[in-house]
Amino acid sequence: MKFDQHTVVLLVRPPDPPEVSGEEAAALQDAHLAYMAGLHAEGKVAAAGPLVAQDDERLRGIVYLTVPPEEARALYAQDPSVRAGRLAVEVMTWLVPEGLLTFTRTGRLPTSMADATT
Repeated sequence: MKFDQHTVVLLVRPPDPPEVSGEEAAALQDAHLAYMAGLHAEGKVAAAGPLVAQDDERLRGIVYLTVPPEEARALYAQDPSVRAGRLAVEVMTWLVPEGLLTFTRTGRLPTSMADATT
């Protein structure tokens, strides 16, 4: 059997994230969402969203990318929340039986928390 390779990024809370005010956290979240929406508009992110993990509160989100793992790592090093130390990334390759997984670009990612909640 042949396998397709897909790039997945897990966004995780680092062990010791810096303390920030509520306003700073909100601004970082908006910047993070805008950054992800930009990557989606460029066709580099196919899907992304928050994770609700029952057993691991450090898991914050998952991203499925159309780029190789090395490029994903470089892209997420520039994410505002990663740069601020509020998120860390785990980049991996997901092997899926050939042709099993496809994404159709029909929607968009939110560009801010206000956009996400409307």
